Amino acid sequence: QVQLVESGGGLVQAGGSLRLSCAASGRTFSTYAMGWFRQAPGKEREFVSTTRGSDGSPDYADSVKGRFTISRDNAKNTVYLQMNSLKPEDTAVYYCAADRHGWGGRHRALYEYWGQGTQVTVSS
Repeated sequence: QVQLVESGGGLVQAGGSLRLSCAASGRTFSTYAMGWFRQAPGKEREFVSTTRGSDGSPDYADSVKGRFTISRDNAKNTVYLQMNSLKPEDTAVYYCAADRHGWGGRHRALYEYWGQGTQVTVSS
């Protein structure tokens, strides 16, 4: 069983930055793909970014490409999401997810483990 704990959310003005962290339990963290998803009120949970387990290569949703950066520190069992140039439409609860197969796709169903989420609010 893998437990994920997100932190780093908060309130920020448009144009500002936040860094989310997700700490994971488990001995095989380095082989997992780690993803970030978000869910705004009244909307479905959507893919934001992922880092694959095999080589750490990233993937981003078009809406965040060039503004968000995903990274991981396997020694600390932690994945990060650096969010720059934030926009009001980035407001959502952000969830960390783990895919034990390491594939790192964009579909929620690929991820077996989920954190509780952290709120990000961007004011205009």
